This record gives sequence, structure tokens and C-alpha cells, in this order.
Amino acid sequence: MIFIKPYEVSTTAAKGQTIYTKLTQWDNLLLAYRKAAKGKRGQPNVAAFEHRLEDNLLLLQTELADQTYRPGPYTSFTIHEPKRRLISAAPFRDRVVHHALCNLIEPIFDRGFIFDSYANRLGKGTHRALQRCQQFARRYRYVLQGDVEQFFPAIDHAHLRHILARKIDDVRVLWLVDQILDSGVGVLTEVYTMRWFPGDDLSAAWRPRGLPIGNLTSQFWANCYVDPFDHFVKRELRCPAYLRYVDDFALFSDDKATLWRWREAIVERLARLRLTIHPGSQPHPVSEGIPFLGFVTYPDRRRLKRRKGLHYRRRLRRLVAGCEAGEVAPDEVAASIQGWINHVRYGNTIGLRKALLNNYF
Repeated sequence: MIFIKPYEVSTTAAKGQTIYTKLTQWDNLLLAYRKAAKGKRGQPNVAAFEHRLEDNLLLLQTELADQTYRPGPYTSFTIHEPKRRLISAAPFRDRVVHHALCNLIEPIFDRGFIFDSYANRLGKGTHRALQRCQQFARRYRYVLQGDVEQFFPAIDHAHLRHILARKIDDVRVLWLVDQILDSGVGVLTEVYTMRWFPGDDLSAAWRPRGLPIGNLTSQFWANCYVDPFDHFVKRELRCPAYLRYVDDFALFSDDKATLWRWREAIVERLARLRLTIHPGSQPHPVSEGIPFLGFVTYPDRRRLKRRKGLHYRRRLRRLVAGCEAGEVAPDEVAASIQGWINHVRYGNTIGLRKALLNNYF
């Protein structure tokens, strides 16, 4: 067993060092391994990588330095909560590379993101996004809340690479970006319904698109992809109250007609990124509630979505039955309940928690 000392990778390049040079350094690869393995060391593929940790990291270091690294095939499975999604997981060694890359380039982009972008960012997250949504709901009368149709399958590789290249001038980093992008081509083809945009010809159907949802790089690159849209809303539309979490966004105003005008501009701007919003997105009073991140937010309260409560009730029933049959450890049941409580406590859910848990305890 190798003891790995805590450390951080500096984002300030030493004189003569490129981003890619620092990416392939031993300390960065060790840090990437630790991040990728966190909470997963009991999994067979992670344990196998750790068993020969030095050899595996040295091999990765050599392949990256020589630019002979090639990602492996994905393992895909479908989840049905909160909605049906195809999750594609890269091999563990590739996940180490994803972390090694993000360690270096994420700070470069994050400092340019707007304040109210909440997904996959240090100090942000779903609960802060919900709090901010409610703050805006208390200050404004109307909201335009929407989300992008088939967001991850629709992300266009050419647009994404152009966005990344504007801030990354190291050609070897862009080579690694291309390796990761190319490894995901075709993974989401079956779940994407073709959208056509002005100026398209038949070749548009063959444009490389889609980011595997299970990748760390996909979560980060999604923020990069929509960042120009965020700045459009803030700078050109001059919307003072706007927030986004992945592809879910909300704009607030005291004037409903203004939100309708903004909606038209949003549809046009997203089309430039080859994205479309769900047609049901339209302005409505905040007093009717804002469905956002599993809750319905009102100016004075937050309610958990009904299907979220039903889903966890079914899950808890299965866990308790498994525990009684000796198939599930009591600690696993307790951890699940505590995790659920820690999440739903951000809404007005005391009655729901009592009603659900009193059935079993």
C-alpha cells in the first residue's frame, strides 16, 4: 500500500512549463487518482488499479507524455430517476485522466463563469441554487423557467472545441480533449432525436455530438458550453435575476411581456449552440411555484416534488425488506435515510419525513 500525502496542484505555471507538462507530472496524476478513487476503493476495477498503483500511473504518465494514450470503451446502463437517462462510465484509468485534465483547466474557466451558475462548482450545488431561486422568487413577480431538450446528447463537438480553444493555447491539451471527445462519439446516438437548425444540410446529421453523462469532463464541459449563453443573458438581455444548474435555468422579472421577449431571444441564441428548449417553457407568476431541482419553490416555502417522495418510499421499502432478509446491512439503510433527510430538509418536509419514516420505525 502506498501512502499518498495530501497536496494541491498549483494552477500558476512555473516559467517554461506548459499546462500539458504539469498535467503529466507525478503529483497531478496522484491527485487525480485520489479524486477518482474517493468513495469507490471497494469497487473491483478501482482496487485492481490501486494494487499496482505506481505501475499504472507510470504507464499513464508515459502514454500521456508520448501522446500514445487512447481511451478505453464505455460501460453503459440506464437509470430512471429523476428521468430516463443513459449513463456511460469510462474505465477507471480514463477517469484518472479526466481528473488530471480538469485539475489544470477547470480553474482557468471557472473564474470566468457567472456567479449564478451552480452545477459542479466548488461552493455551489443544488441547495445553494434552490436558495438563490427562492431569493429571486421573493423579489420578482414572474419567472421564465426552462431546460434544454436532450442536453448532453445534443452538445456539438465542433462548438465545444472552439469554446475550449479560446482559453487553452496548448495544442497537446487540445489533443487530449480530442481523444476524450472522440471516445464518446456514438455512445448517445440512439438516445438523440435529430434537431435541424437554419442553414443545415444533410451533413448536419453526421456532426459529432454528445457527451457521456458519467464523465467528469462532461459535467465540466457542459458548463463551458453554456457559459457564452449565461453571459448573453446577463450582458445583452441585462437580466438582473438569472440562475442556471446544468441545463435548467430561470429568469425573473416584474414584467411578463419582458420575459416573453427574452424567451424569443433565448431560443435564437441557443440555436447558435445547436440547442433547443422544451416548448412548454413559458412565463408564469412565481406564486404558482417553480419546478426546479426536484422541488417546487414558492416565495414562502419549498415543497418536494410528489414523484420524488414516491420514489424514495419505494426505495426505502426495498431496503427495509432486504435488511429483514439479511441481504442489506442495517448501516446501509441508515446511511440511505440520513442522506435523504439531509437533502429533503431544504424543503418544508417535516410532515413528509414523519409520515414516511413512522411506517418503519
